[in-house]
Amino acid sequence: MKLAVFDFDSTLMDGETIEFLAREVGLEQEVKEITTKAMQGELDFFESLQKRVSLLKGLKVDTVNEICRNLPLMNGAEETIKELKQKGYKVVCFSGGFKNATVTFAQNLKLDAEFSNILHSKDNILTGMVGGEMMFNNSKGQMLLTLQRLLGITREKTLVIGDGANDLSMFKYADKRVSFCGKPILEKEANIIIKEKDLSLILENL
Repeated sequence: MKLAVFDFDSTLMDGETIEFLAREVGLEQEVKEITTKAMQGELDFFESLQKRVSLLKGLKVDTVNEICRNLPLMNGAEETIKELKQKGYKVVCFSGGFKNATVTFAQNLKLDAEFSNILHSKDNILTGMVGGEMMFNNSKGQMLLTLQRLLGITREKTLVIGDGANDLSMFKYADKRVSFCGKPILEKEANIIIKEKDLSLILENL
């Protein structure tokens, strides 16, 4: 058995979920600036996530779900996951984003599991608060270690794919480390670098 872990935003999905949501409240540019700094490692991920989610306060959950159902899949995602599964990989998604998106994508792509965050709501309205499994800079690394121990999979049989600074923590525990159109801070630690928006290029490096 082998393990492949994909980041979600700008990796499995073409874009940033929170920016699509922020567009609905007219704050896309403000959120985008915070996201960019966080992905470049210039801001603490936890603080940046809280700040961005606070700007979504008042958005209807139904609207959030509708937007998340229609997010664009990254080019090559389906064929890559299908091929990885045929090669004996368990395929999992780790996301600093939200279950409103990752659950649907996991079902459609037949992923083995997804771990992400939950947008808090009350009376079907976002409160601007967030909680969950992927809140901190080191969350992905800690969850990867947990899965490796649980499944009995070594770092030699682990493939991780991401694009931003919050993916660095899982790079520590995998021998195959893919920077997918990634920020410079991530590229430095990668041993597979893909510059094109086509996930199937990963398959050439297995």
